[in-house]
Amino acid sequence: MSIYTESIERLIEKLMKFPGIGRRSAERMITYILDAPRDEMQGLLDALSKVKENVRFCRICNNLSEEELCRICRDSRRNKDVICIVGKPGDVSAIEKAGNFNGVYHVLLGSISPLEGKGPSDLKTDGLLQRIKEDNIQEVIIATDADTEGETTALYLAKLIRPLGVKLMRLGIGIPMGSNLEYADATTLSKALESRRPV
Repeated sequence: MSIYTESIERLIEKLMKFPGIGRRSAERMITYILDAPRDEMQGLLDALSKVKENVRFCRICNNLSEEELCRICRDSRRNKDVICIVGKPGDVSAIEKAGNFNGVYHVLLGSISPLEGKGPSDLKTDGLLQRIKEDNIQEVIIATDADTEGETTALYLAKLIRPLGVKLMRLGIGIPMGSNLEYADATTLSKALESRRPV
């Protein structure tokens, strides 16, 4: 039997759906929520609501944006000849923090994971292939995670892209097998980009 009220239990269940949040973390968050001033919690609710209403995927690269195109796709200073393919928007943020990549991105919004029922058709690749063909792309860097799903996705992408005749690279040293890009530190990602290798 729970010591919490029904509404608190329901909130614990909802919070536990967030990645990395277990029951104890959810309970601590609820303690903070109950102790915080009402206007601060209203600000949190407003911010959550605005994110759900305003954030969408960039028409070109699938990165997060509040406009039709994300900031990176709109930036005329970026090198549009080089595309870095990542699995999720958090990976874009991680690579940007590394500070040594000035190309553009393509976010797949997933990876191939047969155990989760996700196959090649679940990846956002149509726009990618069109960009490579039409935008005079010189180099494509596959920067999917170094886990089984990321490697499977990288092999699939290489098979799709190789016939297009562009320079095809994969992130190099520094990213341990089984890890996710968004959790890698900036220095490691920077070195991985510098040491990228042909696929």
